[in-house]
Amino acid sequence: MKIEQNSVVSVTYELRVDDEAGERDLLETVDEDNPMVFLYGVSGLPEKFEEEIKGMQVGDTFQLSISPEEGYGEFDPDAVVDLPLSIFAIDGKVDEEMLQEGNFIPMTDSEGNRMQGRVVEVDKGVVKMDFNHPLVGKHMHFNGQIVGVRYATPEEIAHGHVHGEGGHHH
Repeated sequence: MKIEQNSVVSVTYELRVDDEAGERDLLETVDEDNPMVFLYGVSGLPEKFEEEIKGMQVGDTFQLSISPEEGYGEFDPDAVVDLPLSIFAIDGKVDEEMLQEGNFIPMTDSEGNRMQGRVVEVDKGVVKMDFNHPLVGKHMHFNGQIVGVRYATPEEIAHGHVHGEGGHHH
């Protein structure tokens, strides 16, 4: 079976990103024990990633580079916001461990959209959070392999994500 719209795809890869000196640093390795599993066409991955693997099948390998413009864009200063420390309180208490600089915290905006924010700074009752994607502004280089392709179930298509192994559990 070839990768197409509404396929459930499993991939392994190494992701490298360019550092300031132009060297490629290994950022992430995803192996067969825990492959990345996604619903093709609605994965949230950069479009270029999906375009490059379209039509591939199990066993095919890929090498691709994605520029910031094709990936997660450039740094947006408007995505860095100051939030009151009080919104991080649970039962009136703030978890200081959670609010360490560099930590990623799952949050929800006023419309109920889920997002990840990175703690930039905590100072005088204010938490500076960066909601830019962690790979914003990065040139990404993937070297990987397709390890699984199957048809998505009608429920997965309706929900917009993979269920079961490697996917979402309700």
